[in-house]
Amino acid sequence: MTDSSKAVFLSYASQDAQAALQLCAALRAAGIEVWFDQSELRGGDTWDTSIRKQIKRCALFIPVISHNTHDRIEGYFRLEWKLGVDRSHLISSDQAFLLPVVIDDTRDDDERVPDRFREVQWTRLPGGRQNQAFVERVRRLLTREPAQTSTAAESMAAHGPAPAIVRKTAPPWWRSKAALLGTIAVVVIALGFFAANQLVSKRGAEVGASAVPASAPAAHSPSVTTFNPPPHSIAVLPFVNLSGDKEQEYFSDGLTEELLNSLAEINELQVAARTSAFSFKGQDNDIGTIARKLNVGAVLEGSVRRSAHTIRITAQLINAVTGFHIWSKTYDRDLGDVLKLQTEIATAVAGALKITLLGDTSVKIELGGTHNPAAFDAYLRAAKAFSSRRDTKDIPTAIAEYTEAIRLDPHYALAFAGRSLALSGYAQEAATGAKEAFDKAQADARQALALAPDLAQAHLALAVLSGTTLDFTLASDEYERARALAPGNAQVLRESGAFAALIGRFDAGIAAARRAVVLDPLARASHGLLGRALYAARRYEQAAVAFADVISLDPGFKSAYGERGLSFYGLGDLERARASCEMKPDHWASQQCLAVVYDKLGKHADAEAEVAKLKAWGGDGAAYQYATIYAQWGNTPKALEWLETALKLRDPGLVSLKTDPLMDPLRKEPRFQKVMRELKFPT
Repeated sequence: MTDSSKAVFLSYASQDAQAALQLCAALRAAGIEVWFDQSELRGGDTWDTSIRKQIKRCALFIPVISHNTHDRIEGYFRLEWKLGVDRSHLISSDQAFLLPVVIDDTRDDDERVPDRFREVQWTRLPGGRQNQAFVERVRRLLTREPAQTSTAAESMAAHGPAPAIVRKTAPPWWRSKAALLGTIAVVVIALGFFAANQLVSKRGAEVGASAVPASAPAAHSPSVTTFNPPPHSIAVLPFVNLSGDKEQEYFSDGLTEELLNSLAEINELQVAARTSAFSFKGQDNDIGTIARKLNVGAVLEGSVRRSAHTIRITAQLINAVTGFHIWSKTYDRDLGDVLKLQTEIATAVAGALKITLLGDTSVKIELGGTHNPAAFDAYLRAAKAFSSRRDTKDIPTAIAEYTEAIRLDPHYALAFAGRSLALSGYAQEAATGAKEAFDKAQADARQALALAPDLAQAHLALAVLSGTTLDFTLASDEYERARALAPGNAQVLRESGAFAALIGRFDAGIAAARRAVVLDPLARASHGLLGRALYAARRYEQAAVAFADVISLDPGFKSAYGERGLSFYGLGDLERARASCEMKPDHWASQQCLAVVYDKLGKHADAEAEVAKLKAWGGDGAAYQYATIYAQWGNTPKALEWLETALKLRDPGLVSLKTDPLMDPLRKEPRFQKVMRELKFPT
């Protein structure tokens, strides 16, 4: 039998080769063509087009499941399984394709078996023993003959004592198990190849031909018909580190992030932001699942192999709706050419998606970068440290790496902008040393702009800094400039949206913040800044939902509990406010919240205790928070005293003054109005 539409692909772990060979022999004896790779050197450059093409073209995919497959967290059979699962999503639900075979007593709820396998019938063939009932079943599936009624004995022989049909509902995406880096390195890079007409090897020869469906069109699948992502929308998944050194993972992650940022600068292209795209790293999710979670129509993925002086990047673009492979290419470059390589890949992806490149895209992408490999290396380490930070103590590592990048290349504008943002982040949360950090951040932002006046990140850095140093007119102008230069940048949208709402531009601010959530739906920052915008607009119920989303994404992020509590307080729901704030009582946001909630509940001694905790933490640096508390307590003189202290100290909290609901009791006071005039909020 030579017709590929009548062939089966047999996938197995190398330890199960003997059982797989017996199974193969039984099928071939019945005249069934079996694609059965017996190479001992599978993987790398030898595991190439033929394997991928076979999985794409076969009529049935037979994974051999055993204790060996359970015990091996990494192996090329897992890549084959992933390709088979991806192919199955393109096939009509009434057409059999996956046909798992279990050769020992592995349970049907094995957590290391793809969910898709557990949704179909398993056949149990201990040791791969020959079984005529199974062979006949395969023959019928290949020839599409109607199945005959099976006898009880035949059913027992084919399936063994375990239940034959396993129809489990796949767990939610967030419960999918994490795999080790090695598994991801072979699994993630394979996702894009399952539907191509010509496929590349794992290390990546170029592919040119268009994909043609091997079976029923994807449009026949119910899951496809309900998926309608925005046009020209894309997610960039973390490129897999194939350098053989886990310590090099920062390089592949950082390069991915830079490429993502490059694509986000292209007009008309909607790019899922970094936090959401990277949230799938280490998870066993197929392209379809990821695309639906991020609501994107295309996915870019790839791998990075780095040596001392050279780099190889393999990239591939997949249509997430059809599963078809759109474009792929392998690039070999010197490390000093990485910046130009980002431009080349971004331009190629945009072309594959038929995006109109407005202006000189290459200049925009390369703006502010470096051609010094060591400086780029340090910048990537800094960006990884800053993007993964959970609190203030994690920021110094990023600042140190940005500093090293600047030392190696004093003209590296992106590094100056990055360090400015890191310093601002540190100053906003630090109880001491804020002024010095703000001064350094100011110098860095100005230097970044001097080096690259059209760099969006530099304008963002100056905007964030200006907001916290109370130059609100400059902050507004810089946010507007950053949005114009990078309209698809989620960080720009959420920061500018929250600021706009704080100064009273509610509709525009909330719209920008909601757009950031669309672009970065799995980032706590997106929901958190949306929550602050909604709270400023006194949309308390919606704000509480946004902060609840933050907590759902990151239960350890303490400030969200206090902010949610204040949203409940705004609604007049004191019990829910108290409960939320008491969940993380050691954070200043919760202490501020509890101070006002306890007082309204008649527990003034407890409220005083919370103020004492807050003062022990922040000293005069939390002057604005004390003013809000005393305002809510009805102690107007003390509230105004602390407000004037906050103005004298240039407290960053004053950015909230124009719209902060907690300050409402003071708004008619002349001293309050004087502070408002001195702050010069833009209209």
